[in-house]
Amino acid sequence: MKTLTYPRIGEKAIWETLPNGLPVCVVPKPGYARKFAFFTTRYGGMDMRFQLDGQWLDTPAGIAHYLEHKMFDTADGSAMQGLARGGAEPNAYTSNAVTAYYFDCTEHFYENLRILLSFVSVPYFTDESVEKEQGIIAQEIGMIEDNPEWQVYRQMMQALYRHSPVRQSVAGSVESIRRITAQTLYDCHKAFYTPANMCLVVVGDVDPEEVLRAAREVLPRESGPAIPRDYGREEDLTPHMARIEDRMEVAMPTFLLGFKCPPVPEGEKRMRLDILGDLACDVLMGESSPLFTRLYSQGLINGTFDSAYDLLPGAAYVFCGGDSNDPEAVQQAVLDEARRVVREGVDPAYVQRIRRASFGASIKSLNPFEAIASTAAEGCFQGYDPFRFPEVYDSITQQDLLDFIRDNIRPERMALSIIYPKE
Repeated sequence: MKTLTYPRIGEKAIWETLPNGLPVCVVPKPGYARKFAFFTTRYGGMDMRFQLDGQWLDTPAGIAHYLEHKMFDTADGSAMQGLARGGAEPNAYTSNAVTAYYFDCTEHFYENLRILLSFVSVPYFTDESVEKEQGIIAQEIGMIEDNPEWQVYRQMMQALYRHSPVRQSVAGSVESIRRITAQTLYDCHKAFYTPANMCLVVVGDVDPEEVLRAAREVLPRESGPAIPRDYGREEDLTPHMARIEDRMEVAMPTFLLGFKCPPVPEGEKRMRLDILGDLACDVLMGESSPLFTRLYSQGLINGTFDSAYDLLPGAAYVFCGGDSNDPEAVQQAVLDEARRVVREGVDPAYVQRIRRASFGASIKSLNPFEAIASTAAEGCFQGYDPFRFPEVYDSITQQDLLDFIRDNIRPERMALSIIYPKE
C-alpha cells in the first residue's frame, strides 16, 4: 500500500491497485463513527458508442442511467433491502462520465461493503424486469423535461456542439429507452463494469487491509480489456448555432450563455485547467466582481446568476446565466467586460482575494465524505492527484487568468440559450 499525506489540507490517502487492476483508496478518519464506501465506473451518459469484442456498438441514449437503475436487482431480490438490513443508506447516480454506487453506515460496514461490491459486479436482468423499469424511468424523464433549468442547459449544449454525445440527456428520452433490452445492458456491463475501469474509495475509521480483503474476495480476479470509445467527430471551436430558445411555464426568462473551449487531455494539466477556468470565471463575473455588481444594480441579473467552467469527455466549456428580463444585454456586458479586463488587467489585490476565497471553498467542499470520495475517484480516472490542489493554486498567475479569459470568452465561440415565459 502507498500512503500519501497532505499537510496543507489535513488529509491522508492510502492507495493500492489490486492484481485485477482495481484502484482502491482509503481515506482514514480516525474516531468517526460514520463510514462511506464509493464504488464507481468510468462509464456515463456520453459513452453510447464503443467497441466490444471487435465490433462497434451504438447504444441508446440513457442506457448508462438505465443500467444504474437495474444494477440493484439481484437473483435474491433487491440489494437495497440487503443494505438497509445492515443499517446502510445506499444510493447511486449517473453523470456524463461516470456511474457511482455508494452507501454510508455506522455499523456492519464490511458486510455492507461486500454487498455493494457483489451486486455492482454481478448483473442480473430479465426482459420482464427491464421492460417494467421503462415506465419508472419514463416518469423521471418527464419530470426532467418539465424543468426549465434543465431545458435551458440542454439547449445550450445542443447549440454549442454538432456531434458530441453531450447533446443528449444522461437519462435519454422516452423513445430512446424503449430500445433498451436485457442483452444491451449485459453488453454495457461487460464492457465497462470491469475492475480496471472502476475505482473503490472508502472514507472513515476502517482497516485498509480488511477493505482490500473484501475487494479481493468478492470481485473478479481478472479485468476485461480497455474499451475504445467514440465521442463523435472532432469539432472546431465555433458553436453549432449562436442562439436557441423555447417557451415554458416560467415567471421570467431564464438563460445560459456558453463559450466552447478546447477539449482537455488527462493528467495534471486537466486539474490545473479545471481550477484555472473556475478562478477566471470568478474574477470576470463572480459575485464579488465589478460586472456582477453592475448588472445586479441595473436589475439585469439577480441572485440566480452563476458561472463555471466544465470539463467532459472530449468537451469543455464556460457558461454563465440565471434569470433575466434582458439576456441579450447580459451577453453583451459579459463580452465587453472580458475585453476590458484583458485590455486593462485586474487589481492584484482583487485577484488574491478571489484566489483565497476559492481555495477556502475547495477545502470546505472536502468536509463531506461523499465529496472526498468522488474527488479521489475523479483524480484516479483522469490521471492526477486531486488532493494536490493547493500546489496548483500556488502556480496560477494573474496572467494565466487573463490569458484564459482572452482565449475563451470570445463572440465567435458563444451560444445563447433562453427559455421565455409562455405567452
